[in-house]
Amino acid sequence: MFLATPIIRHVTRPDASLQRFMQAATSAAQQLNGDFQVTQSDEATVLSIDVPGLSREQLQLRIEDNMVHLQSVEGAPRQVRRSWELPHEIDVPASSAKLDLGVLTLTLQRRKPVDKTVTLNIQ
Repeated sequence: MFLATPIIRHVTRPDASLQRFMQAATSAAQQLNGDFQVTQSDEATVLSIDVPGLSREQLQLRIEDNMVHLQSVEGAPRQVRRSWELPHEIDVPASSAKLDLGVLTLTLQRRKPVDKTVTLNIQ
């Protein structure tokens, strides 16, 4: 019977190996998500998405609660289909979308919680 024994190597700096692994994983994630950037503040989330070669008429934007869906229309010169889930609900009337030089900038305002407190008079 063959028993496999684990190979244990002496690593002088395990933190260096972990750091190289994390850098590789981070750069791979940045390459996958290289076509958009996200910045957040207390008031809003700003998504900047690269959509070169597409016009306003060739893009459809749909917002549901805290989800943002972007896709290109049929017949557009390039196909785009992306979705993002934000950590907050979106105040659609206060939000905006702007396309400039192939970059779509979505400023998605946070929906402020509605105060549902009711005061009762004591008789």
